[in-house]
Amino acid sequence: MSPIRFGVIGGGSWAVSSHLPTFAKHEDVEFVGVSRHGKEALERIRANFGFKVASENYVDVLSESVDVVLVASPSGLHYEHAKAALEAGANVLIEKPVTLNPDHAWELVELAEKNGRSVTCAFGWNFSPMLKKAKSLMTDIGIGQIEAVSIVMASQTRELLSNTGAYPEASADTTPEQATWTNPLLSGGGYAQAQLSHAFGMSLWLLDQRVTGAFALMLNSMNAPVELHDAITLKYQDGSIGTAFGASNHMGAANNRHQLCISAYGSEGQFRIDVERDQVWLYRPDGSTVDVELPPNAGHYDCFGPVEVILDLTRGKPVVNDAPLELGARTVEALDLIYRSARQGAWVER
Repeated sequence: MSPIRFGVIGGGSWAVSSHLPTFAKHEDVEFVGVSRHGKEALERIRANFGFKVASENYVDVLSESVDVVLVASPSGLHYEHAKAALEAGANVLIEKPVTLNPDHAWELVELAEKNGRSVTCAFGWNFSPMLKKAKSLMTDIGIGQIEAVSIVMASQTRELLSNTGAYPEASADTTPEQATWTNPLLSGGGYAQAQLSHAFGMSLWLLDQRVTGAFALMLNSMNAPVELHDAITLKYQDGSIGTAFGASNHMGAANNRHQLCISAYGSEGQFRIDVERDQVWLYRPDGSTVDVELPPNAGHYDCFGPVEVILDLTRGKPVVNDAPLELGARTVEALDLIYRSARQGAWVER
């Protein structure tokens, strides 16, 4: 088979530390072009990974007839970059949140379908064996009509979002750009955009839901330019209600593991997934209770799965995409409601 021609728009710290090494493991992937601002960092990435083209203009990457494009630029630029990649005929792996505007996200969904292109969102947890088992439980057994949902998440982002440091798995030689995370025009906000996007990408997928209303409180401490903590009340399209809480841990807390627990309560049972404690549990009063046996660190986050899936889809293999662009759009809807509510100090609905 012909090599898969690979291009990158946005060679930031996470792309360098996670995505590019994962693509490099595949012998049929040809590193064609990379784009980011900053000539020194750009040249270092070109040399380290063997890209043929390195440019501060992403159009130069797309002009090289690439088959797969990684969009890992700041979130506020995702719409422009993903749209251009799809229009150029490429499949896309896009970082979260996929856009800042839900209308833009749904436009990308329509464009991908129209052009027959595949898009995978970088919700790494969704591709893990732990999450696949959890999804199977909810699909095959379930808890009846969902009535209430609780999402609690905390992760080591205090230093990152307050412009006082990085995050545990940042690339050693590519420092995270502060503006990417803390300029609202680029990031859309703080903890909810940076991390609760993962939680919603997981919960909306596991529970097959869509957020229709929200009331949100946010706290900017440490003179941070964006919020470090979020407390949210939610309403879902299926009639259920819920809460979401997000907090920026101190570096080193919980051994630098994400704390993420999603609990759902339904008419016929209860469900819980906890990535910090490696737990997937479903209870039904009829006796069909399941407590999944998992290995240590089953809930550890990585983003290998999205890379593997977008490559297999490009190869024409019939694999399941556990983070489709449609899920990314539902996540953007939720985040948009949350930030609109925080700005207005009021309940808002879609």
